[in-house]
Amino acid sequence: MSEIVLQIDGKEVKAQEGMTIVEAAKTVGIEIPTLCHHEKLEPYGACRICTVEAESNGRKTLVAGCLYPVESGMVVQTKTEKLHSIRKVLVEQMLAHAPDAPQLVELAKEYGADKDRFDKDPSFCILCGLCVRYCAEVKQKHAIGYMDRGPRREISFIPDVAAKECWDCKECFPLCPTSALQAAYVLTEALLPEQPEEEADCSCSSGCCGG
Repeated sequence: MSEIVLQIDGKEVKAQEGMTIVEAAKTVGIEIPTLCHHEKLEPYGACRICTVEAESNGRKTLVAGCLYPVESGMVVQTKTEKLHSIRKVLVEQMLAHAPDAPQLVELAKEYGADKDRFDKDPSFCILCGLCVRYCAEVKQKHAIGYMDRGPRREISFIPDVAAKECWDCKECFPLCPTSALQAAYVLTEALLPEQPEEEADCSCSSGCCGG
């Protein structure tokens, strides 16, 4: 891959062609916040906290830094007043689902977000998709997936698959930015049908099983 030069927050950055803005920024110590990004997974752009201003060929646009590829001569701003406002609202929306999530609480402090701005809907899930994607892309087990669409969309373990694959894995647990995936899994476990005992005591009077 060829090397290209761009500017991020006033710094000259030499990046490899094909890198995303988030990846290029990290090479010079600039951290762009994100809740749905993971180095082992394909870029997804769900949380949009990584939104930045990118100017190329005289045109300035708002883009998801974890998705958007760098371009030669591009000028990127990651900390403008406009971006601060955008991230503030996004954090406030996510706090309605997980008001006590440590990562969201930290972002709320940074951007001055009000956790009570939006009505509470305590699903404890911000639909970042990390668990779904990790299970599919890295583990290739597909034990967890999306259910429904739109505002009713949620994440759920697939009982038949989870019962076989998840007991000795749980690698997706620490990826969850709301720290609530464990609770979802316990709930799924509770909903699984009870397994029949290998040997059941027979109390019948017919003597069919030697009882």
